[in-house]
Amino acid sequence: MTELLSPKPTASDRAAPPAGGTGPDPAWEALRRACDHLLGLQDDAGWWKGELATNVTMDAEDLLLRQFLGIRTAEQTAESTRWIRSQQRPDGSWATFHGGPGDLSTTVEAYLALRLAGDPPEAPHLAAAAGFVREHGGLAASRVFTRFWLALFGHWPWSSLPAVPPELVLLPTWMPFNIYDFACWARQTIVPLSIVRALRPVRDLGFTVDELRTDAAPPRSPRLRSRSGLLHRLDRLAGGYERIARGPVRRHALRRAAEWIVARQEADGSWGGIQPPWVYSLMALHLLGYPLDHPVLRAGLDGLDRFTVREQTPDGPVRRLEACQSPVWDTALAVTALSDAGLPAGHPALARAGTWLLGEEIRVRGDWSVRRPRTPVGGWAFEFDNDGYADTDDTAEVIMALRRTGVPADAAVLRASRWLLGMQCRDGGWGAFDADNTRAIVADLPFCDFGNVIDPPSADVTAHIVEALAAENFAGTVPVRRGVAWLLRAQEPDGSWFGRWGANHVYGTGAVVPALVAAGVPTGHPAVSRAVDWLLAHQNPDGGWGEDLRSYRDPSWIGRGESTASQTAWALLALHAAGHGAGEPAGRGVRWLVTTQRPDGGWDEPQYTGTGFPGDFYINYGLYRLVFPISALGRILDAPAVGVEATISAEVVR
Repeated sequence: MTELLSPKPTASDRAAPPAGGTGPDPAWEALRRACDHLLGLQDDAGWWKGELATNVTMDAEDLLLRQFLGIRTAEQTAESTRWIRSQQRPDGSWATFHGGPGDLSTTVEAYLALRLAGDPPEAPHLAAAAGFVREHGGLAASRVFTRFWLALFGHWPWSSLPAVPPELVLLPTWMPFNIYDFACWARQTIVPLSIVRALRPVRDLGFTVDELRTDAAPPRSPRLRSRSGLLHRLDRLAGGYERIARGPVRRHALRRAAEWIVARQEADGSWGGIQPPWVYSLMALHLLGYPLDHPVLRAGLDGLDRFTVREQTPDGPVRRLEACQSPVWDTALAVTALSDAGLPAGHPALARAGTWLLGEEIRVRGDWSVRRPRTPVGGWAFEFDNDGYADTDDTAEVIMALRRTGVPADAAVLRASRWLLGMQCRDGGWGAFDADNTRAIVADLPFCDFGNVIDPPSADVTAHIVEALAAENFAGTVPVRRGVAWLLRAQEPDGSWFGRWGANHVYGTGAVVPALVAAGVPTGHPAVSRAVDWLLAHQNPDGGWGEDLRSYRDPSWIGRGESTASQTAWALLALHAAGHGAGEPAGRGVRWLVTTQRPDGGWDEPQYTGTGFPGDFYINYGLYRLVFPISALGRILDAPAVGVEATISAEVVR
């Protein structure tokens, strides 16, 4: 091992210089500073929450929503567009993640927002943006959802958009294309969108966007003999029906869709705690006659304010929206990290977090029960208030975190474990929100050209659940053995695992290896050895690990990218679990974390390492760059064995 890790300090001398050194051991000092920093970020109520950053479509669509509803203010516009301008790339475009290539649809929506603010099209920044749009196919090449926004303001014909009939909400669950064939995030968007599509409203933007159009021919429909070609032809038939849909069936569908939407509004005013269904639900209900002061709309609009981040910059105040918020997830990861760093169960910070997490347990049935009607309730969701959408990934992490807090949690953990067991898919894996949500044909529908629209099992989610259930003594049960078998089948030929909710193969591999070992797979198993080989082959020369989000579309990027704190930590967690935590590669990874740490104990990480929709939508979790390095350093240094609490600054131990 490197000099950073040897000799390992004891409980009495860990703050003393290492042998032959002149100051505290660098790795232990880095861990201490990181723990101080994390403890200082805890809310008095017990939770942690980092900012969840995405891309400027959130801010552009917020302004377009407010324009549609007639509530946009000059102050909101100025602050939001100041932020949007600050994110423009040198070529005039906007990207979907830090350092990424320009994205056509994101650029179109940002352009619309800046025009709303009064920026003239001949201004250099807008002229460059318009040139990028035209070069990449113009408005016709943008995604369907961007063209929906254009249609709302008269800049795209409704008749040229895919059909989304509200009658979908009437289909029984056994029929193809019923709304429960779609993932929870997709169904919550499709239902309100179907109302908007049926009513075809047009509002005034006060300007045209002809400068974004090209003379290019529209893309050809897929071949008729292909599945997507058949669905495109069916879309034309549905479009014909849309033009003549009248009478009691349509009125009944619109009423049922509205009832479905209202029934799923969360306590914070959101829908699912995420932006896309939120904005479409507000527009849909308003189009159906709900006034802006109706309690449902009022709660929805007020809730958006709670998802708004404001800060001062040298250019003036900026305003940006979080697409969602992650307090439950962040709190569970923070508890695990601090425990890995040696904080004992019963420590005040962990006890407060455990008490808060217990208060967030979900005891109501959600949409998941459509496919699992006999599964008892339990589990946790991602956010403060999205109780309708408990998810398996958060639930697994909370189970593992609660056991480290010292807070009595047996009953809640048992309920959650039973819920997880009931949510296992037929093939042995786990999806995030639903069970057996795998009807892939819906992804070929013409309006499904953005993001994942189903929720099949994924390696990272399945791994977290296997690890949590193994910790609860379920390792020898049939469900966990089936989960392990699923993970072994899902290993990529190169030895890695695909990361659905994090970037990307580094995340998947960092999740699966610890889970397999926790479930009893020997560290010498060929699957574990191949994973270690893959990680070692993709370590950067600087000692860290990184993977660019372009790896979701371009295989040449798999395992490649600038080193980041979170991705380096994921790799170290896997190496440690596989028995390689004392090796030279792990030592180089630790050295990278130590030498790149900021004085305040955190790490800079502008890179996005979270994934919403692979290939389309990405997330920068504000706490990933802190919680995962703490876990990695704590496990590799074996901090719980020596105890590290005395190294934490007294002023942050509350």
